[in-house]
Amino acid sequence: MCCDLEPAVLGWLAHPFFAPREFRGWLADPGSLTRRLKRRCNRFSVSPVRVGFMRPNRDEYSILQLRPGERAYVREVVLNCNDKAVVFAHSVVAAASLRGPWAAVTQLGSRPLGEALFSDPRVARGPLQFRRIDARHALSRQAARAGIALEGAVWARRSLFTLLEQPLMVTEVFLPALLGARK
Repeated sequence: MCCDLEPAVLGWLAHPFFAPREFRGWLADPGSLTRRLKRRCNRFSVSPVRVGFMRPNRDEYSILQLRPGERAYVREVVLNCNDKAVVFAHSVVAAASLRGPWAAVTQLGSRPLGEALFSDPRVARGPLQFRRIDARHALSRQAARAGIALEGAVWARRSLFTLLEQPLMVTEVFLPALLGARK
């Protein structure tokens, strides 16, 4: 694999021990979040919020082998279950990787990235990392731009996916409405 998540980089943890018990199963599940949500919801949808070339979050540069200040392709979406926002997702891939293995990422629109990642046997997922997100974290501000006001702290997970040695970072912020989502 080309790159690894460094342990405890800027507050990211290797285990969700400190997360509320009711969220731990969601956080630690290494399978497809999209698939799990589709099983739980009558209506699953993806709402793109912000997509294009921009600066990644500070703690994503070294993992993605980007130079400081370099722009990357960022896709931010809201995953909805029965018309309620349950997850804010943020993915980042180096621009150079878009000319190669991750070219299709720019064409997703409102289709879930998870389906593409978990349906390609060449894609490898690295270890999960976990973090408590509060108003001071960039992901909180990004979620606010998506119309999601995070009241208090929430939990997020991230992992690195690789395809032909090229990394793509996916971060998922779990919203309180997730626990109430049912068929």
